[in-house]
Amino acid sequence: MSDLTSRYGSAVMNTFGPPKLVLERGRGAHVWDEDGKEYVDYLGGIAVNALGHGHPALVEAVTAQLQTLGHVSNFFASRPQVELAEKLLTLVGAPGKVFLTNSGTEANEAALKLTRRTGRTHLVAMEGSFHGRSMGALALTAKEAYRAPFEPLPGDVTFVPYGDAGALAAAVSDRTAAIVIEPIQGEAGVVVPPAGFLADARRIADEHGALLWLDEVQTGMGRTGRWLAHTPSGITPDVVTLAKGLGGGFPIGACVGLGAAADLLQPGNHGTTFGGNPVACAAALAVIGTIETDDLLHRATVVGEKLRDGLAADARVVEVTGEGLLIGVVLSEPRAEAVAAAALRAGFIVNNATPTRIRLAPPLVLTDDDVAALLTAWPGILEEAY
Repeated sequence: MSDLTSRYGSAVMNTFGPPKLVLERGRGAHVWDEDGKEYVDYLGGIAVNALGHGHPALVEAVTAQLQTLGHVSNFFASRPQVELAEKLLTLVGAPGKVFLTNSGTEANEAALKLTRRTGRTHLVAMEGSFHGRSMGALALTAKEAYRAPFEPLPGDVTFVPYGDAGALAAAVSDRTAAIVIEPIQGEAGVVVPPAGFLADARRIADEHGALLWLDEVQTGMGRTGRWLAHTPSGITPDVVTLAKGLGGGFPIGACVGLGAAADLLQPGNHGTTFGGNPVACAAALAVIGTIETDDLLHRATVVGEKLRDGLAADARVVEVTGEGLLIGVVLSEPRAEAVAAAALRAGFIVNNATPTRIRLAPPLVLTDDDVAALLTAWPGILEEAY
């Protein structure tokens, strides 16, 4: 155990267990530990580091904004705050308003409070869902291990099987405030719903006057090769929540209300000290601008397809799921933890999301050499784990 790991154990609350590594620096999709060993980061800070580490555009934007205006509170407006809200509405593609937060959990908490302003309290969420660790977001998160230590949780929530339109229709009623769905479930190991499920959810919500809330915290901001993963469905949700890749590593999130939902939260209903911070907003604008300028949506699509094809070629892989650079690898046996450990020894950071699923969410700037390196090492990683 290194000195820093020991100090971590003494000073940091034990909510995550011992750290796998002590990381010292990063560049692009690569990181180095305290011993100087290099890794290709295929987890990207859990889908956060859209531009990798040390990207000049992000460094320049944050540095310039800190030298100009650091923090002003929400008693005042700032140019980056307004410009980011306008840009997000353009990306979502519908009229609305934005509440800026510091994280995905906070974005979901804002959305949860927004649903209460409908006068209804019942929510329908999905089995396998993950929406955050605060009490409200946890109430919508299905995993029993996360929920059990903190029950009773707030709210009246019904969970239905993900992708089951019939079960969803049976659960939603005229007392339902909102249906809450991740377009792709990341924490569950990159689970993709059947075609048409989001359209069915839109129809069911409309039939009962309920809101459709899409949690795009992990899937949004180019992760799937599109700004938003729900775009191919052709629907317009009432609420979209964003975070993770939005700031490229700088903490920021957003709750986007569309149509009538944009005006449900009024003065005094909600607030935040740090949300909409000018530096965080400048970071997000730099991330969005770089994705546009460098055509990283197309890059994520092409590289993701190459990765999925290569990873699926091994007989020990049952299926490869996902879109763009959000990828799930379904293993033939429950060896995901061993696979993640073998990958780490080989110099690749991946995530064992479930006992049978590996999750990849690398930076959108992943290079062809990075892809080739993993695909070359992949058979040996699996051999060691099996």
